[in-house]
Amino acid sequence: MPPTYAREDVQPMIDELINIGVASLTTTEEVDKAVKKTPGMALVVVNSVCGCAAGNCRPGVALALQNDKIPDTLGTVFAGVDMEAVAHVRELMDGVPPSSPCIAMFKDGEIAGVLERRHIEQMTAADIGTALKKAFDEHCTRQGPSVPQDVFDENESVKSCGSSIPLYQGD
Repeated sequence: MPPTYAREDVQPMIDELINIGVASLTTTEEVDKAVKKTPGMALVVVNSVCGCAAGNCRPGVALALQNDKIPDTLGTVFAGVDMEAVAHVRELMDGVPPSSPCIAMFKDGEIAGVLERRHIEQMTAADIGTALKKAFDEHCTRQGPSVPQDVFDENESVKSCGSSIPLYQGD
């Protein structure tokens, strides 16, 4: 299945998470390495172009990763772009309906919690950050933050309601 969006059109939304220490996972193998083959807690963000929900999701994740405790592994896949990786993450979230954006936590490869789009749509970035920090404090041991404060402060949020990103037309 071809991508829905061209990577270069969504790269600023991907970079928003990369800039705060989240790895871009584009293949099944990268997802497995981050989630199933690395012990401990893993956070995976299913990123998307949705301006309203994803526009709060990414800054909420950024806020949470400034916490004193954070997951051992941080990854993101992009819905409509990383087709194989997104499908695989969704397989690992057994019993959770597909949605994007969403934020999943895995413990030793097993789903431990998820904020689905239906939750995220009703939350501000601060609400998302607070909910994730609570989960991090309960389940994580890695010392945070994911990036120094000055790097966090320089990170730009991409937020726009109603995507104007054209559908991918292929090469």
